[in-house]
Amino acid sequence: MDKTAIRNAATVIMVRDAESDPRILMGQRGAKAAFMPNKFVFPGGAVDAGDAHIALSTPLQTTCINQLSHETEPALIPALATAAIREVWEETGLILGESGAWATPPPPDWASFAQEGYLPSAAGLTFMFRAITPPGRPRRFDARFFMVDATQVCGDVDDFTHACDELSHLQWISLDDVRHFDLPFITQVVMAEVTKMIRTKSSPQTVPFFRNDDESSQFLRLDGARP
Repeated sequence: MDKTAIRNAATVIMVRDAESDPRILMGQRGAKAAFMPNKFVFPGGAVDAGDAHIALSTPLQTTCINQLSHETEPALIPALATAAIREVWEETGLILGESGAWATPPPPDWASFAQEGYLPSAAGLTFMFRAITPPGRPRRFDARFFMVDATQVCGDVDDFTHACDELSHLQWISLDDVRHFDLPFITQVVMAEVTKMIRTKSSPQTVPFFRNDDESSQFLRLDGARP
């Protein structure tokens, strides 16, 4: 695999108790991780080839689909949502899904998810940020950030027993305390948008996009109009 290639990725900002005491789910990457070691991050990761073949029980909202369509192949859009759900399950053990049986045996990456009796669901996922990792980093991603309320989780939102060991110190962090943690720069930028959305109780009409190409860097706004 070409480690310098830009890989599509999906990240999830999960919000708990937004009306009373808003908190965000984050975990710490390992000291030996090639990408952002020791940093506190949201759950997320690269889109796998198999994600395109997993059906969502509930698809993304039309506005999200239109916003995601900017310079993106249509077939990739549902795969981004599927990858987001898979990464949440793998890294936190929390399920974004709906009760149901799989029509065919799930692939290995989804076997444990399916055994819990759920199908992946994009209900409640809101596309709210996109960023391409700048050149010169050991890994580069074209990351789409989704926001979701913790009420969409099936089961106990404090139960991380099924999480893998990719993120340690999983915890719900209050908005006021997040700034005291060791965050990557882009996570700080995203958190500013998250905080604004939570405190104004608004959804983004346009989505920020930090586009860092090899030649230049641009800041764009992606709207929800049909492309």
